[in-house]
Amino acid sequence: MVDESGGHAGRRPVLLLLHGMGATGDVWLPCAAHLEQHWPGRWLAPDLAGHGWAPPLPSYSFAGLAQRIAQALAPDDRLVVLGHSLGGVVGLALAARDAGMPVDAVVGFGIKALWSPAELDRAAELAARPVSWFASRTEAARRYLRVSGLAGLLPPDHPVVDAGLRQVDGKWRLAMDPHAFAVGEPDLGALLAATDAPVLLARGEHDPMVTDAQLREYGVPVDTLPGLGHNAHVQDPAAVLALLDAYR
Repeated sequence: MVDESGGHAGRRPVLLLLHGMGATGDVWLPCAAHLEQHWPGRWLAPDLAGHGWAPPLPSYSFAGLAQRIAQALAPDDRLVVLGHSLGGVVGLALAARDAGMPVDAVVGFGIKALWSPAELDRAAELAARPVSWFASRTEAARRYLRVSGLAGLLPPDHPVVDAGLRQVDGKWRLAMDPHAFAVGEPDLGALLAATDAPVLLARGEHDPMVTDAQLREYGVPVDTLPGLGHNAHVQDPAAVLALLDAYR
């Protein structure tokens, strides 16, 4: 988990950065320099359960992932949540009225709104597979980049990739519980109806996982990031962090 104070440790709200499926909190490291200059307070980038150094859950749900995050937060923190893909859904679950968390706003980008039966079957298949072991870091790194959607955006030797790998007895694996793929399809309509916090949904212009029209169906503000894809926060941290301007 990345935990930084920036230059103004006593300020609120706290910015909570939640990564997508297969990634870790370290995926936000490219945003660090911009955050230190522009975010007026603390920011946290935890690993979601079953990712990185975070222990797995017995079974995965969006509410369960949000509850695990909530357990690590200070009781007096007011939160602005910036979540990518899976992390955006977890942010909405964290902001639910019955979750009891003081969430000021949720910005979710790259959230996949519609899932086909074939896509859900594929996720269930991945969740049922045992952990894959690799003979070299290079092989494991390539697999990590594919699973996290970062292939072509980061080189295999990048520090962000290190956080997504584990070495055990000379073999390598991803630092992810494959059962996390079983979290299922989010009910975005129900999640949005369950929160009183302001919500902004966003996507990269070239994100193949979700369209502007799909996001506009939910009746909340929608922003499109020109020229960017699904992992917009890695491609252009400043453009993604600008989505937070109204919530500082």
